[in-house]
Amino acid sequence: MLAGGGRGEVLLAAAVPVREGGAAWEGFPHLLRAGMGGSESSHGSRKVSFGLDEREQVRVLQGIRLSEDVVNRMKQSPQPKRDNQRSPHSSNGTASLSPAAEGTSKSPTGIQPPMASNSDQKSSTAEQELYRRYEREQALVQEELLRLAKREREAASEALNTALQRERNNTNEERQRAAQLPADLDAWAMELQGREAELKRQEAFYKEQLARIERKNAEIYRLTSEQYHEAATSAEKRIKRRSTDPVCARLQSEILKCYQENKHEVLKCSELAKEYQRCVSAAQKELLVNSG
Repeated sequence: MLAGGGRGEVLLAAAVPVREGGAAWEGFPHLLRAGMGGSESSHGSRKVSFGLDEREQVRVLQGIRLSEDVVNRMKQSPQPKRDNQRSPHSSNGTASLSPAAEGTSKSPTGIQPPMASNSDQKSSTAEQELYRRYEREQALVQEELLRLAKREREAASEALNTALQRERNNTNEERQRAAQLPADLDAWAMELQGREAELKRQEAFYKEQLARIERKNAEIYRLTSEQYHEAATSAEKRIKRRSTDPVCARLQSEILKCYQENKHEVLKCSELAKEYQRCVSAAQKELLVNSG
């Protein structure tokens, strides 16, 4: 049986056959919520559990959400009303089955509905129509479950393949990096050797340049010193040396001696001072005459 939940959501009432391939059956409608043994699938956030028999037909269905297409197809099926009065043989549990009715109403799933008696043909026809509707709904549910299971298997397989491919790519990248590492180390070593050789070459070049500059500076200093000494010698030869002998040395010493002896009577030395001034003036006049 079916219970509608809005927006195409249907909670299935499952039926368990008592024995497979038998003539009698019992219907056990349940609104199942928890999972039990069997295959399990998921659609959205709700788990779907179901069991299959040897013919891969549904035995137990639990908590399934059907698509809009399946729900619409179920709603389009005829829904005959049950008769309020049931047959006498259905009330006491004993009935005689008609061979013609038994041949036409046998369920392909192994579930066979009870046959109606001649006195209650209307009720029997309604029940048979109800059971045929149940078989159609069970086929739709079977199709939906297989589709969901296939979708889940494909999704799981795709996720697994993606994860395996990603791990395989990572492993290949790590292997390539590990294989490339020795070559990179050799390349780095060669590059470092080249840089070291270049640095040594530059060091030798700059040392040679520095030694050349030092030799040039030493040569310039030597030449400059020689030129300076030559210029000084030439200047000494061109410039006449002046006499540095003291003028009127005798009178100068006598005046100093007189001042020391007559500290309080300096006028006694005035005659010597006048004579010293006349001597100095005469020496200046003589120097001017010689220079001119």
